[in-house]
Amino acid sequence: MGLTNSQFYGRGHFFWDERADSLEDQVLEPIQNAVEMGLTLEAMLERVAEYAYYEELFIDAFGDPVVTSERIARALAQFVRSIVSTQSRYDLGEANDFADFTPQELLGQQLFNGRGRCVRCHAGPNFVGTRIENNGLEFPYVDEGVGAVTGRERDLGKFKMSSLRNIEKTAPYMHDGRFATLEAVIDHYDRGVVTNPNLGGPLSDSAGVARQLNLSQAEKEGLVAFLRTLTDETTLTDPKWSDPFAEGAQ
Repeated sequence: MGLTNSQFYGRGHFFWDERADSLEDQVLEPIQNAVEMGLTLEAMLERVAEYAYYEELFIDAFGDPVVTSERIARALAQFVRSIVSTQSRYDLGEANDFADFTPQELLGQQLFNGRGRCVRCHAGPNFVGTRIENNGLEFPYVDEGVGAVTGRERDLGKFKMSSLRNIEKTAPYMHDGRFATLEAVIDHYDRGVVTNPNLGGPLSDSAGVARQLNLSQAEKEGLVAFLRTLTDETTLTDPKWSDPFAEGAQ
C-alpha cells in the first residue's frame, strides 16, 4: 500500500485490515514485525541512541535529546504525513478541463467515473474511499481482513481502500499482492469478481450477484492510461523524501 496522501485518509486507521488506530501506531509495527525489521522497541531505542547525529535532530524536534519510542513514532508519522501529491498530470489537467489529456486518457476517465464505477470506492481528490469494502477476490475468505480484527461477520473479507495516487508505481496490487499489473487488476474488476455475502455494493447487482463490466480491450487500455495520469514524479524524486543516507549523507 502506498503512503502518498496518507494524512487525508478520513477513516484514520491503517494497514489493509485497519488494525492500527493512527499513523503513530502504524509506523512502529513494521519495526517490530518478525518478517520485516524484527526488532523490539527496546532494541530500536538502543540502535538509534548509537548514532550521534540523532542527538541534534531530537533536540531540534523535541527540545532535548531523549530518545523514546513515542517520539520516534511521532517523527515517523509526521514524515509520512508530509508525503503529499499535488503535481500529477491529473492535478495539472484540472486547471484546463483536461485539455491536455489524450483521447485514450479521456476514455479512461469517463469509464472511471461512469460505467466502471471506480469512483464509487476511489472518490475525491485523493482517490480513496471512506469505507471498508469487500472487492470480491475470493470466497470462502482466505484472509478475513477487517473481520479478523473486529470479529464481526459483516466485516469478513473487507479491507481498507487505498489511494490511487501514484498507483502506477505501487505494484503488486491487492492486500496480498496477487496482481502484478494494473491490467490484471482491471481484468479482475471486469470479469473476475467473486460473489460473496459481503461483496461491496458497487460491485454487485440488486440481488447481490457480482457484476461483469464486459469492457473492450480499448476500454481496458483507456482505464490504465487514466490511472497513469495520477502519477506524480515529484513525490518520487524530491530530495526531501529521498534516502538521507545515500551518497555518504551521514
